[in-house]
Formats: sequence, C-alpha cells, structure tokens
Amino acid sequence: MNVFLWILAGVLAAFFLAAGANKLAQSHAKLLANPNMKWVEDFSPGTIKLIGAAEVLGAIGLILPALLDIAPILTPLAAVGLAVIMIGAIITHGRRKENQPVIINVVILVLAVVLAIFRFGPNSF
Repeated sequence: MNVFLWILAGVLAAFFLAAGANKLAQSHAKLLANPNMKWVEDFSPGTIKLIGAAEVLGAIGLILPALLDIAPILTPLAAVGLAVIMIGAIITHGRRKENQPVIINVVILVLAVVLAIFRFGPNSF
C-alpha cells in the first residue's frame, strides 16, 4: 500500500506542479487565449497567480516532507489543501456549466482525499 501511495503522491504532485507552474509563468492574457482556461476571466491576475503558487507549494508538500522525513505530517496536510483547491475548481467550472473539467476535478479531488486519508491514518509515516 505504501508504494501505491507514493505513486499516487507522485502523480498528483506532477499534475499540480505543471498546472501551478503554467498559471505562474503565463500572463493573464495568454491564459485567457487558451480555450481550456476560459474560467480565468472570472478571476483577477493576482488571484490566478495565488492559485498557481498554492498548487506548486502543494505539489512540493506532497513529496518533500515525507521524502526528507522532516515534518511528514505536512504530506497529508498538502493533500487536504489540494483537495480544497479542487473543490473550488469544481464550483467554478460548475457555475460556468463546464462539465468535462468538473469530472476531471472530481477525480483529482477523490485521489487527493484518498491520499490524505491513508497518510493521516493507517499508512502514516
């Protein structure tokens, strides 16, 4: 089970690192030009950068604390934080009637919650 949870953490970390870095690196106008990122028009550029930073920090929090054995409780806490971000994404896409992103966000939410539950409970560090 531990190997599965490490793989799950790695996959989630890679996803959130890429998504967050994309939000941090690109301008608001460039994000708006992407047809998959139309939700960006509902938020200020600063809010988008904040979301991106939270995703990058969450991705780091999924791996480094457990890997370095320094405050490993931060790993499930990072998973909870990323789950909260996914709840916000589900609400945003739901309000915009964007069904496909909602489904993807629900899957990611479930994966983050599973990781948090198992790392807080039976498979903690």
